[in-house]
Amino acid sequence: MCGRFTLTYGTADQLALELGVAFDTVQRKRYRPRYNIAPSDEHWVLRGEREARELLPCRWGLAHARGGPRPAKRAARPINARAETIDRSPAFREAFGSRRCVVPADGYFEWTGPKKARRPIWFHRGDGGLLLFAGLYEIGPSELETPQVTFTIITTKANRVVERVHDRMPVVLDEGSMDEWLFAPAADRAKLHALLLPAVDDALVGTPVNPRVNSVRYDDPECLAVAPSMLL
Repeated sequence: MCGRFTLTYGTADQLALELGVAFDTVQRKRYRPRYNIAPSDEHWVLRGEREARELLPCRWGLAHARGGPRPAKRAARPINARAETIDRSPAFREAFGSRRCVVPADGYFEWTGPKKARRPIWFHRGDGGLLLFAGLYEIGPSELETPQVTFTIITTKANRVVERVHDRMPVVLDEGSMDEWLFAPAADRAKLHALLLPAVDDALVGTPVNPRVNSVRYDDPECLAVAPSMLL
């Protein structure tokens, strides 16, 4: 499961440099650091277009996951897709073949503890670097003047660090497999499935952070203030 995540890089140029792309002037103005990205929020994803990487703004929650001519209700839009069934599910198999994307992030949240005192854990790289989540995107519906682009994040079983809190985690691609995920032919599904594995155990650390992040109203650096507890 991945229900909230972060991308706190200070500038669009810093992010573009790491992803090997360029923001245009309009995109650069729209970019801002995010500390609590929630479902239905706009975010940047990376897709492969004519053998090049391209950044585009998307809404989190796959609008066409059920394949109908009308967009699904917002609450029903899947924010995650299970790696184990992605090639068999009518909701995702077409996008898996031809509309794969990379979702840049630098961490994501899971929660632990009793229902009325949930404690957020921020999973991130120990060096503060970028995470590349495997995702799918859709464009539509076609009857809109400007079709909306939406995305979902692919999840797999948790590694040993994450499983202390949750049994699922986002698929984290390494830099060397990013283009393979974006550009592999649809027929090469075995190679694509081979990328959808849990991250190695030392890829992420878990940091207890401010319960402020429990509310989607807050999206500021205080969300990542370290809670008085030991690192996972």
